[in-house]
Amino acid sequence: MGVIARQSIRGALANYLGVAIGFFTTFFVLTDCLSQEEIGLTRVMVDAAMLFSGLAQLGTNASIIRFFPFFKSIDGKNHGIFGWSILIPFIGFSLFATLFFIFKENIITVYSQKSPLIADYFYLLLPLTFFALYLTVFETNASVLLRITVPRLVREVGIRLFNLICYLLYGHELISLDCFVLLFCLSYAVAMLINFFYLLSLGKISFRIDWHFIDRTRIKEILLYTLFMTATILAGNIPLINSLFLGAKAGLELTGVYTIAFYIANIVEVPYRSLGAISRPMISQAVRDNNWSEVNRLGQQVSLHQFLVSALILFFIWLNLGALFAVIPHGAEYKDGMGVVVILGLAKIINSSLSIGTDILNYSRKYPFSLIFIALLTISAILFNQFLIPIWDIDGAACATLFSYIIYFVFLLAFLRSRLNVGLFCVKHITVFVFILVLFAIGLLWNSYVSPLFAAGLSPLPAALLDATIKTAIMLVVCTIAVSRLHISKDIDALLAKLLRRK
Repeated sequence: MGVIARQSIRGALANYLGVAIGFFTTFFVLTDCLSQEEIGLTRVMVDAAMLFSGLAQLGTNASIIRFFPFFKSIDGKNHGIFGWSILIPFIGFSLFATLFFIFKENIITVYSQKSPLIADYFYLLLPLTFFALYLTVFETNASVLLRITVPRLVREVGIRLFNLICYLLYGHELISLDCFVLLFCLSYAVAMLINFFYLLSLGKISFRIDWHFIDRTRIKEILLYTLFMTATILAGNIPLINSLFLGAKAGLELTGVYTIAFYIANIVEVPYRSLGAISRPMISQAVRDNNWSEVNRLGQQVSLHQFLVSALILFFIWLNLGALFAVIPHGAEYKDGMGVVVILGLAKIINSSLSIGTDILNYSRKYPFSLIFIALLTISAILFNQFLIPIWDIDGAACATLFSYIIYFVFLLAFLRSRLNVGLFCVKHITVFVFILVLFAIGLLWNSYVSPLFAAGLSPLPAALLDATIKTAIMLVVCTIAVSRLHISKDIDALLAKLLRRK
């Protein structure tokens, strides 16, 4: 995993730098400068743009990764695959823009009662969708060239820094709400252009389509796969559906609370953004070579590592939730989202640990069956949101995500095992699961018997901070020793040994 390790580590560093900036922005700027309704507005707009842009891709991102090995050439021009990556999304965006204008009034009517601000800025959704669309397309082009660090920095750091400036300007009343929303949308335009010029800087990128390279049979295969994969984009966007349902059924204020909780839970799957981006081309190549033993090895390796890391991240988040909400401005207004953090965290552990199974299916000859699983996932998410949000509000939206993923992956993993003889689980998964359960049990005992001792002698905020600092430090030591003794994988052992040598 030389290339995978190097690029995923660099990408993860970019991700976590973005997380650090996002942490400061979300908890100490966003909650102070924007109201719950305004936070909900930005969340619904971004989620809608990401969902619409995903559909407008017409499956291009998946097809670039799947077919890049066929187009790859020594001169780096790769027979025009990058030209296809520009053309097909533009066709998809044109179709989306047509539907946008046809159903504009209907969508505005849905949101006008609970979320009137959406109607005021609905006109910005179309350009925001375009920026998000090609931001992702250029990022995928860099991914197949095994260059993910700069696009990760752009998405995780650049956009967040631009948004931070927007929040501060609006929070200090230097710009109006109209100007703020406009600048917020333009941050994605800037990011898109940076990714485009980065691709050009690689030197051997050609956007000219080589029409003579592929015959009609190959064109038909690519187009069918690309169009088919349009449906599968919904698999990764179930959380976006949640916020759209919340905005329509519960209003933007509760959506704002959900947004803060969602951001906390989102940290759980940050490592997979890098590991998944760099491992997908490797999976695609192994499937093309019909090397199913390598597919099994990569799938289990990615799943195991992601399960361990994401579960540990959720554990430390859960351990310090009380202190976190005690520190952030207006934290009491957002404490209703604590349950959402845990529920969504569990959903993200499942999704990030098992999503490699979706990639394996999509790159195989059995990919048409993924339509069945996507339909199952989408219908489950819509039904669960429809029935659970009116009952449990934001907790219902979080449960809708968790239940939908459970149903989806149970059927998907059964299919992979029976039809492709691919399994993502190994014995070490059980080891990690038991280890995480023990950690949560220790955490419960600490919160029940030790934390009250700090509260008895100090005021609430210092007590929460001191308790969080001590228990986090102790549990970090415990986790490091336990993981090194459990020998979960050679890669983790090597990484720990390297860190300890540096220490």
